[in-house]
Amino acid sequence: MGLHRSSRIAGLGRYVPRRVLTNADLERMVDTTDEWITVRTGIKERRVAAPEEATSDLALEAAREALERAGVDAADLDLILVGTASPDMIFPATACLVQERLGAKRAGAVDVSAACSSFVYALGLAHAQIVAGLAERVLVVGADTLSRITNWKDRATCVLFGDSAGAAVVVPSDSQAGLLSFWLGADGGGSSLLSLPAGGSRLPASYETVERAQHYIHMNGPEVFKFASRIIPRAIEEACQRAGVSADEVDLFIPHQANVRIIQAAAERLRQPLEKFYVNVHKYGNTSSASVPVALYEAVEEGRVKPGDLVVLVAFGGGLTWASCALRWG
Repeated sequence: MGLHRSSRIAGLGRYVPRRVLTNADLERMVDTTDEWITVRTGIKERRVAAPEEATSDLALEAAREALERAGVDAADLDLILVGTASPDMIFPATACLVQERLGAKRAGAVDVSAACSSFVYALGLAHAQIVAGLAERVLVVGADTLSRITNWKDRATCVLFGDSAGAAVVVPSDSQAGLLSFWLGADGGGSSLLSLPAGGSRLPASYETVERAQHYIHMNGPEVFKFASRIIPRAIEEACQRAGVSADEVDLFIPHQANVRIIQAAAERLRQPLEKFYVNVHKYGNTSSASVPVALYEAVEEGRVKPGDLVVLVAFGGGLTWASCALRWG
């Protein structure tokens, strides 16, 4: 491979919990309507993890499928990266729990925390490890159980979130196919717009933090919407520019599935047809780190992504963070 070592996705996996929570179900829980949710978000239903399922359980299922499809044995993995905003616990890393259960004895394991951008961030880190010659086989997982940190009494946020996991096995590429470019960005100045305030060293768990519902997601919806509508098109353009392609050449955009209106706004801003943007937010809601890999998995399964296709992944999240990646599917 010489100086032009690159990486590619060798296999994808996905896991969605069995329980479906519809807008009709939510109408019975909070003051909302199916029409209100659908018009503002495009979401019709979402998946909710079973009481005994934690983030590592979802991640494990997706990881096993990705390894099987890639034809890679867990024992041969060099590194496991789990992108998540809802780890099983603050430490150990959820990646370590996945590593043990997979039997990936040779692999290093660490979590990547960039909220909903975590999977694309982790993919960039996996690519860098491979390009640098530090790893040959990296497992990248995006997994979240946001239902555990959602305030089910807050009608502004509880309609948005769901649980799922997506995984990719990344290996060296010796062809034109593979990961072409990345843009990872952040703006800590917007950290208060989307956060889970308590449970860390700033606000350790106390009677007061529980009473104030500070162990749940807090979001300034209008400001996050404005940020996302601005950053998604910019991140797509940046990934394209770094890959030496134009947005017109892209066969499919796979954006973070937070809100269909954000996706529509990005299509308009880029002057691209909405048909070029993959959408499954109606089925799952916002699943944070899992959103992009689950959408990529489903797009491939449905034949929307074929060998040789140019694809752009793009996400945004709390931090504030954003990440984009251009890739040639192979």
